Amino acid sequence: MERSSDEVAATDEEDGDQAAGWIVKAGRSEDEKVEMTPACNQSRTTSTGGVPDPSTDILALRLCRELVYQDKKKSERETGLTVSSGVMSEGQAAVVELERDVPSVSPTSLTDTCGPSMSSLSSYLFTHHHAICSSSSSSSSSVLSLTPPLPSSMELPAVLTDTRLTLDVYQGGAAALPLLWGSIPGQLRGLQYLRLGSEDKPGLDGALDVLPHLTELRSLAVRGHCFYDSQGDPLSGLLTTLPASVSSLSHLMHLDLSFNQLSCLPSCLLSLPVLSSLLLCHNHLSALPPDIGQLSSLTYLSLLGNKLVILPPSLGQLNALQTLDISHNLLQELPDEIGSLEELVKLELSHNKLKQLPESMGCLLALRELAIYSNELCLIPHCLNKLPLLKIDVRDNPLGQPSTPPPLPPTSDQAETKIQELHLGFNQHSFCVSSTGCHVFLPGGAELLFPPGCLVTTTRLKWAEKRPERKWVWLEEHDILLSRPLELRPHGITFLKPVEVCVPYHRSKRREVVVKRFDGHAWSTLPTVLRRGSESHSSHPGGRPARLACCSVSQFSWFIAVSSPVKDSCAVTPAGALLVSSADPGVKLRFPPDSTVQSRTITLQVLQVCVSEVQALCGDPQARVSPLLCLSQTPSIHFLQPIKVQVPLPAGVTGHTIDMSCLHLLHGDPTAQTWTDITSQVSLSITHLYAIFYITHFSWYWLWYTTTRCVSGVVRKVYQRLKQFRVQFLVLQRKTDPSQVMLQCLPATKFNRSTLLTPRTVCVSALVSQPRHCVESRVQSLSEQYDGPQPSDLCDLLEGEQFFAGFERGLDVSTERPDCVAGRLCFEFYSSLKNLKEVYICPAQGQKGPVRGQVSFYRGEIPSNLPEEVARKRKGPDSQWLATLPLRLPALNSENNFIMEELQYPPLNLGDPESGYLTEANLLSISLQIGQDWRVIGINLGLSYQELDRIQFKYRDNLGALVLDMLFHWARGQRNAGPGAASRLVTAMIESGRRDLADEIEDIVNIGRRKYSESLKRVGLEAESSSLCETQQ
Repeated sequence: MERSSDEVAATDEEDGDQAAGWIVKAGRSEDEKVEMTPACNQSRTTSTGGVPDPSTDILALRLCRELVYQDKKKSERETGLTVSSGVMSEGQAAVVELERDVPSVSPTSLTDTCGPSMSSLSSYLFTHHHAICSSSSSSSSSVLSLTPPLPSSMELPAVLTDTRLTLDVYQGGAAALPLLWGSIPGQLRGLQYLRLGSEDKPGLDGALDVLPHLTELRSLAVRGHCFYDSQGDPLSGLLTTLPASVSSLSHLMHLDLSFNQLSCLPSCLLSLPVLSSLLLCHNHLSALPPDIGQLSSLTYLSLLGNKLVILPPSLGQLNALQTLDISHNLLQELPDEIGSLEELVKLELSHNKLKQLPESMGCLLALRELAIYSNELCLIPHCLNKLPLLKIDVRDNPLGQPSTPPPLPPTSDQAETKIQELHLGFNQHSFCVSSTGCHVFLPGGAELLFPPGCLVTTTRLKWAEKRPERKWVWLEEHDILLSRPLELRPHGITFLKPVEVCVPYHRSKRREVVVKRFDGHAWSTLPTVLRRGSESHSSHPGGRPARLACCSVSQFSWFIAVSSPVKDSCAVTPAGALLVSSADPGVKLRFPPDSTVQSRTITLQVLQVCVSEVQALCGDPQARVSPLLCLSQTPSIHFLQPIKVQVPLPAGVTGHTIDMSCLHLLHGDPTAQTWTDITSQVSLSITHLYAIFYITHFSWYWLWYTTTRCVSGVVRKVYQRLKQFRVQFLVLQRKTDPSQVMLQCLPATKFNRSTLLTPRTVCVSALVSQPRHCVESRVQSLSEQYDGPQPSDLCDLLEGEQFFAGFERGLDVSTERPDCVAGRLCFEFYSSLKNLKEVYICPAQGQKGPVRGQVSFYRGEIPSNLPEEVARKRKGPDSQWLATLPLRLPALNSENNFIMEELQYPPLNLGDPESGYLTEANLLSISLQIGQDWRVIGINLGLSYQELDRIQFKYRDNLGALVLDMLFHWARGQRNAGPGAASRLVTAMIESGRRDLADEIEDIVNIGRRKYSESLKRVGLEAESSSLCETQQ
């Protein structure tokens, strides 16, 4: 019995070779080696003398026979004549005569996987059709006019051929099927191949209503995961069941319902008499119907990625079944009836919970491939030894190990033993650990777990959090730093038991988080486990526990947490192997036998790229790109045999609509950062959904579909731009001390690289359309303590790129810092860190009075020397300039203190002569009585919820100041609101249920109004008296 671990079939469609559309060449005996040729190959190859390939003749003859049959039916409808089933027409006789000397073709070669070959054989079929069916009328070539019309993005010739309709290349394309049925039902009745996307529920429901009318269907696909949302996540299919009328599709042979929400198998499927291929991958199936054995014609069944716990015994009645894939489920056992599948050739059982296999599997004499890796099997049954041609993959099973006994109850001593906890403050940079162990909690969220017995004697250990400088940080091409470097000392100490080091990290979506260690000479990646920190220890008071990346080490060193694209690895032996990307199952590497002499380790990274960003950067609205492949190997030597690489075609491009002159395969050199068009140097072919090429050297590969001529130069520029982050610079001064300046570099949005270089989402970068949301929220949170100019314009920086800030035009840095040289402050940008520094500034030597200076930001390292005229203007080369922000420093008084300009507000008197006045003293008296009702009163006064939240946050610990700010904020806004302010305040108090304050305000207003009237009377009397005196004189 031969065991091999070189092939892992993890695909979301059919088997890799079947999906590529392989057919058998004619002219070979059964004993000879069968040569395989891609039936859907679009490469420019012809036979000698221009004779078509025999496999092409087979496919053409089969399609000709279908065309003859359709033409005969059409003639019968027009003439009203019928032909007995026992009589053969001349056209049919000709087809049979031509086909008699040609070997038969596997039915799978006529399934959906061979779509591209149809268009490539159109001229050949046209000739054969007219040669055999000269009496048949030709199809109309007039342009169809549909009512109502299709969406503007959808072109009918691109999706509809004679017998094929492809609607899963347009989002919401399923909604077009009812439109087409209402306009051209006669043309749709002859459809044999139909593909639909199931991400749009209304459009899907309308399409399902049309399905029963398409009685000639041979192949039907209703799939999810055809498109992606704005974050790059695949859109799940919304299909939950099928209508019972689908059972009328009596000719249906191939059905694909993958990536949907089926919780049970639709009963109508059991009535399809000739169904031979059924794909139900990635649904929610928890059980199969007990009468699934009715599908007697089934040869291919895929149930990958469901929730199956048990299989029905009737599964053994599928006597024609050749391939069964039930991997990635929850199966704990298999029924004995599985041994009745006499025709079974391939059985996928990986990633389940199987503890044993039935002895009846020894009866599967046709079985050639058995994948049982990643289960809980301790023993392989001896019955499989009867199958000498069987290849088995048994990785990741506890073979030969005894069953794990239940854990013993803890003893009294163990129950009482608890590791001591030690919580350190920011100023505590050392601690002691004894032989009993300790759980140390560091400021910022980091944790260190010392198990009992890791040390013999009590030892003092130290920790330090370093600035993320280049000497402490090492990043690969697509890595993102998620933490500050953590140094643990002494470096030379060795622990008797592994110590768990947990580094806090910032959130990273859809990427792999690992811990890297620097031992003083080189960096290494450690096995990492992600978890949340302790509930009693949060990096922020009252917040959630920190996210921790944990690793086990025996020595102390430097540690960082890094986010990188998911890596898939495998060991390639001379027997060959198959590597499938976990990020995108459509990406596969197939290593043929004898491709290497010695074993080597292969690493694959798939980086999804945002198509809209590529289109904007290269200026081509029709440009499309596939995922970017990063391939590496150890050791780095060429392969002896070409390696087959399969990648999905760019989004929106299919084998039917593709223009091969626009398809380019780019080879990237990560060292030189160059891209080369190698389309003409490799064997490139396509299927309906995939591109396939062969290579012997590993590097970066990127498939582009564009009309641009100079592709290499465009790709290089686009790749560099996509790696960059859009950032803005902040320069703020503390209000109480203008000499204290905070400088910060912020990404334009909070997660502006969350879609960068990640599975199924990606932009290789950070060009985001809503750039200022994160920066504005940051400025608002600092506005109470800091003041300064508006943030800078958008700039581009790379992860880990160095830049510096120069204080210019009369400003200088007053403190001695290791990262500051002659008024120039050094930074390194890391998108997940704060990138913040605070310094004290002063006027440059010889400056008197207020200084109106500026801060400029430049790329690169701080220059060691500059010409005097350049240094006088700017402290950096102009070619590297990023942004400049103004900065003002007030003048100094005789005591060397800044002369602060305080804002002076005029006395606040609320009201008018007619309705009465409320003085500032009156408002202070009223505010002391408002108390907890301040928010309701503020709402009734017309203040916004946002303004009330701001006031509450500003004075969250001082109720008196909070109420006073609310009331005076409203009062200042009444200066331009017209008369009646006092009456509006009274109304608000009444609506808030504070009649007591309303009455008090009315009393104050009445008293003020009376005093005002009395003053007018006094003025009027004095005027009248004076006028009488003048008359008497």
